[in-house]
Amino acid sequence: MSEPLKQGYWRRTRRLTAWLLLAWGLVAFVPVYFARELSIELFGWPLAFWLASQGALLGFCAIVIVYARAMRRLDEEFSEPRA
Repeated sequence: MSEPLKQGYWRRTRRLTAWLLLAWGLVAFVPVYFARELSIELFGWPLAFWLASQGALLGFCAIVIVYARAMRRLDEEFSEPRA
């Protein structure tokens, strides 16, 4: 792979990683912050605990899936054709 292609690949990889890390931070902290206002209890725990924990798990799985698909597309775009 030529040097300009490598630089383009790594620039796009870093950008994708930065956006997904931002999404990870939002998924991890925003629901927990806003869920405190719910005062319903479920099995002795606040409903906010259940919503935040299960929602965050689904969000993290979605981030992993998006990353895998985006990196596959990026790898295919920048891969050299095989002879």
